[in-house]
Amino acid sequence: MAQITLKGNPIHTKGNLPPLHTRAPDFHLVDKDLNNKALRDFQGKKMLIATAPSLDTGVCSLMAKHLNEWVKKHPDVVILFVSADLPFAQKRFCEKENVHNVHILSMMRDKSFGETYGLLIQDGPLAGILARSIIALDEKGHVLYTELVPEIAQEPNYKKAIDALKVS
Repeated sequence: MAQITLKGNPIHTKGNLPPLHTRAPDFHLVDKDLNNKALRDFQGKKMLIATAPSLDTGVCSLMAKHLNEWVKKHPDVVILFVSADLPFAQKRFCEKENVHNVHILSMMRDKSFGETYGLLIQDGPLAGILARSIIALDEKGHVLYTELVPEIAQEPNYKKAIDALKVS
């Protein structure tokens, strides 16, 4: 369990982020077209997994757009953006905001991703959705960097996550 804050008020996540230099746990999520997706579907490329409570908030939207722009210049990296939003809302967001370079995924069918990755908020007004984080993985799915953002209303440290990928 980790403690983070929501506008200065303490809330807690269930579990812990995957340890560095271990294989990231597989997951079962849903893409914006209602297809099931697993971590193994994206292996073979370096990855950033970004999580956020909802694309319907300013910071989460900004995060998705920032990563979408960055990955345009780095096609050798896959960006997975996971939220609790329903795939219909995710698809609407992507179309409206022109976010087409990031794989947007939902934990609609299974919240075990949040538990396994130590990101499921367990108390407070956001209980049941994901905390904000960024995780860097190598081509084989090994964890290179993790950050659970301490204040949910702030963005992650993109630079540290990107630097861990060692991309030019």
